[in-house]
Amino acid sequence: MKVAIAAGGTAGHINPALALAEELRARGDEVVFFGQTRRLEATLVPEAGFPLVPIEVSGFDRSHPWTLITAVRQIAAAEKALERHFAEEGRPDVAIGFGAYVELPLLRWCAKKGVPYLLHEQNSVAGLANKVSAKKAHTVCIAFPQAEAAFAGKAKRIAVTGNPVRSSVIEASRADARAAMGLSDDDVLLLVFGGSLGARHINQAVCGLKDELLSRPHLRILHSTGKDEHASVVEALALTPEQRERWTVAPYIDNMGDALAAADCVLSRAGASSVAEIAARSVPSLLIPYPFATADHQTVNAHLLVDAGAADMLGDSMLDAPDFAELLLALVDDASKRALMRDAARSLGAANAAQALADEVEAAARG
Repeated sequence: MKVAIAAGGTAGHINPALALAEELRARGDEVVFFGQTRRLEATLVPEAGFPLVPIEVSGFDRSHPWTLITAVRQIAAAEKALERHFAEEGRPDVAIGFGAYVELPLLRWCAKKGVPYLLHEQNSVAGLANKVSAKKAHTVCIAFPQAEAAFAGKAKRIAVTGNPVRSSVIEASRADARAAMGLSDDDVLLLVFGGSLGARHINQAVCGLKDELLSRPHLRILHSTGKDEHASVVEALALTPEQRERWTVAPYIDNMGDALAAADCVLSRAGASSVAEIAARSVPSLLIPYPFATADHQTVNAHLLVDAGAADMLGDSMLDAPDFAELLLALVDDASKRALMRDAARSLGAANAAQALADEVEAAARG
């Protein structure tokens, strides 16, 4: 089966698409990506061993209506380029878009040529590109049940598949990851991250608990600050050489699979991909939703874990209050609480999302 995937812009769109592509490739299917050469997909897709066919589009900024003219022209030009590509390389059996504007030329071409296509919505609040494309989709696959309302009455079929997570995250060995970090069985590893760009308020709050955290002799901390925040966090912590043995500060974590596998607990924002990876690895967590996310969707995202008993949640405005220290230190100190959270996370079956989505793609192709 030949599958066309359009995904781009951010890791939150691209990584779930790559997780699906890995599952389809393992089943013997051929996968081709369509995206932009100046965005993140130009790096991540080839690194994962998949071909990327370049198309150029721009988004429509609703606060600047005139940008619609340029967007429509670019989509039309990209459709013509796709027509030439498929005439030479052969048309796909099925296509799937992951929500960015880059999906529009491919899905419009599919609709005109009778090629079935699906959508995958990673967030609990649906994006504009997916809402525009839903009417002619064979199936709209959603990560969070809360997203269903956005497609009700528009989509022919809606399936809750969850958010696919890459095999490098799911298959990472806890024993190997902890050994590589020099962790003993007694060590507790707290993983702190705020998404690929970091989270200033979380960084500041954690720095404020430096002495309290380091007073726990078996606690180790792996702290991903975000590139722009790294220097200020290093300065604020002012760790001694001895303390740096226990508190690792990095601008970005390249191998999140190993970090999550080694971790005993997580402090994080609640982006869709972060929640999916935390759930797939069943890591107990304290989630701090980004307060300015569209329609407060990170709070909705967090409820996937919180409602199952797999995570605690705290509003960003409470990071400077005693509640933050109480919740984080309870997570670090209470092994029995972490064990209950792990069991609760495992019950969600989040590690099976890529298989569930691949089943939907193959069913659409057969149908």
